[in-house]
Amino acid sequence: MVYANEVNFKVYGKYALFTDPLTKIGGEKCSYQIPTYEALKGIISSVYWKPTIIWIIDKVRIMKPIKTQTRSAKPIIYSGGKSDHTLSIYTYLADVEYQVQAHFEFNNKRKDLEQDQNENKHWYVARRMIERGGRRDIFLGVRECQGYVEPCNFGSGNSSYDDIPELAFGLMFHGFDYPDEGEDGKLIARFWWAKMKNSEIKFPRSEECTVRKIVRPMNAQKIQTVGLAEEGLLEGYEEQEAIK
Repeated sequence: MVYANEVNFKVYGKYALFTDPLTKIGGEKCSYQIPTYEALKGIISSVYWKPTIIWIIDKVRIMKPIKTQTRSAKPIIYSGGKSDHTLSIYTYLADVEYQVQAHFEFNNKRKDLEQDQNENKHWYVARRMIERGGRRDIFLGVRECQGYVEPCNFGSGNSSYDDIPELAFGLMFHGFDYPDEGEDGKLIARFWWAKMKNSEIKFPRSEECTVRKIVRPMNAQKIQTVGLAEEGLLEGYEEQEAIK
């Protein structure tokens, strides 16, 4: 275990759509071949998140062969007019399964939540929520792609890409820097040169991404929370500590 608060989980589903921003032009969408850092961060945040913590995705393991499937959809025409005969083609990933390793760090921009910075308790709740399949619905990139989460031992089992020394995916979207975690007053998009080695993709930290673009001005939203004081959140924690 590299980090004391490390968590490992498996996420899988029938379809996934990790949208390449370049394919949104014209209303059609095409998925990247692999999940983005931001999508995986969204998945673990749906499992468990509090404003006190920031999830860091360390690496992902691609378990099943990368397959795509196209499906037609009627897009919403925001400019008005009828869309009866308008169809868009969405290219999804099909039958996906990933092993993910992540850890959390405290959000030092939230000085008002310092009393909630109990690493062991947040780690306990995160692992318990992984066992339960998450606190909220899990989506693989977009809402129509339902996902499912289970605990796993990262590196266990066979992957379709264990024997592939290296596979490059070019420049990919990494994630967003939101002002409540990153630079004040700005929403920044990050990009990186993705590559897979023997089924594993190791993500750089957000500050290590050198390709960045300011999307627009944005002010941080200070989400109010009771943190670990939420009723029932630490159910079973005292019993586990007593066993230790």
